[in-house]
Amino acid sequence: MSQQKTQGLAEHNITLRAAVMIMYCLVAAGCFGIDEMIPDGGPGITIIILCVLPFVWAAPQALCAAELGSAITDAGGFYKWIQRGLGEFWGFQGGWCRTLSCYIDNTVYVVLAGSYARMLFPDMTETAQFAFMAAIILVFTFINLMGIEDVGRVSSIFSAFIFLVFLAVTVIGFCNWNYNPMDPLYNSSDYTLLGSIGASLATGMWMYSGYTSMSTLATECKDKSVIPRGLLIILPLVTFSYILPTIAGLASVGHWQDWNPDGGISFGHVLALAGSWGIPVFTITAVCAELSMFNAQMISISRGFYGMAVDNLAPKSLAKVSKKRRVPYVGVLSLTVVSLLLCNFNFDVLVTMDVMLLMVDYVLVFLSTVALRKNEPDMPRPFRIPGGDGFVKLLVAPALFIAVAALFLNGSDYYLGGMIAFLSSPVLYIIWKRMYGGLYAIDPEKYPINPRTKLAVGDFHRIAVVFAILAVIGLIGSLFWFGWYEEGWESYFEGAYGWLKFMGTDGASIREWIKDAIFVISVIYAVAAIAFKVAGNKVDKRA
Repeated sequence: MSQQKTQGLAEHNITLRAAVMIMYCLVAAGCFGIDEMIPDGGPGITIIILCVLPFVWAAPQALCAAELGSAITDAGGFYKWIQRGLGEFWGFQGGWCRTLSCYIDNTVYVVLAGSYARMLFPDMTETAQFAFMAAIILVFTFINLMGIEDVGRVSSIFSAFIFLVFLAVTVIGFCNWNYNPMDPLYNSSDYTLLGSIGASLATGMWMYSGYTSMSTLATECKDKSVIPRGLLIILPLVTFSYILPTIAGLASVGHWQDWNPDGGISFGHVLALAGSWGIPVFTITAVCAELSMFNAQMISISRGFYGMAVDNLAPKSLAKVSKKRRVPYVGVLSLTVVSLLLCNFNFDVLVTMDVMLLMVDYVLVFLSTVALRKNEPDMPRPFRIPGGDGFVKLLVAPALFIAVAALFLNGSDYYLGGMIAFLSSPVLYIIWKRMYGGLYAIDPEKYPINPRTKLAVGDFHRIAVVFAILAVIGLIGSLFWFGWYEEGWESYFEGAYGWLKFMGTDGASIREWIKDAIFVISVIYAVAAIAFKVAGNKVDKRA
């Protein structure tokens, strides 16, 4: 195998098929998650969202990733795109938020695999379940340390099996059509129409996300065109692999209220129409899906911190690579440690932080695409989104709107978790920029700093913008939106945050407590925005 070092990593002969299979694991790995959308929003809304999001959410991701990925193939992928388009500060915000979110998400896949394994073997003890999860983590750590080619082989096996099982779901479901899959349109017993859309939209956005994840591996692909070409293939493949099994499942087994991955109706019951083997095969498929996502996400995430460390915006140890295979082993092992530590925890609270962290990255990628079209119109783009600059703006506009709307539609608990988690981003930027120098350490003339703050000129103003945006959205949400939107959600808050009952609270009280917390933190962030703005005017004037 011929290898050529590049940015400390090594280039590999990754085929288009292998790239597509890795992308399938990163983006989809089956229809898992749709079985939660169906009872939340209703069958009609679920199918409509699955049909609409490819155009207004998935396509902007895939097309922007294809264009930027064909033009900028540096280690770090999406992080480098944002840095090139919007600057060092915003590049760090996107890179850190996405990577932190994925560190949390990746362990969830292991936990779910353990849960499905326990469904196959009901007598499995908690100790045995933990041993199973630990074995998963260690096995895929070894595979990832071997390099991208081995990850690609494993992803190809998983993807082929998962895809064939859901193809069988589609065929069996359509052959047993008994119900109207669109009836009822929405879950009128629990939500309004808007509430049903909000209840399903978050899951739908999550299921159509991940198209930029493969970008962190671009440097390691000898043929730089495989990722942009693969993105154009995976977009329609994922779309149809979601929509067709969902219609087939609802049309064949119906009972939309009872769909639930935890013991309710699932796509496995569609397979069961063809024989008793259906449920066990589907459960095995579910385990494979979680393993495939853990495997693919591990190689993608480990390269996220690598790119930041190379730019002196993260600990330099994260840029270390193995001597033989040129793999960023510290990044891989850090994921291993985090997964082992977190796999026995309840993720209900941690997952609430993900939505805002992911939205930050996607919004910045969309804005970077537009900014680079304006600032670097002659930059070589082997793949260029057709239709001109005007079409690019039209393409990303609805995606930007959906990203902002998601912050309101997911609920107050998700916004509170996100605004707390996001605080780590500007704080760590200040710390690591001062410690390691950032791009100034690479090229002092091109990337000057303020000698007093040791940050880039204008960084205080950028930090003020971050706090101001969080404050404005938080104040709008706490004062006007969440109180009205979440009316009737008492049972949800009581079920999700029952551990707060020791304080003598019920669902309504928990909802109000969260709303009040958002208001208080928003006021604090507004004060911080003003303080950084005033300080920025002073320090930059003297620089």
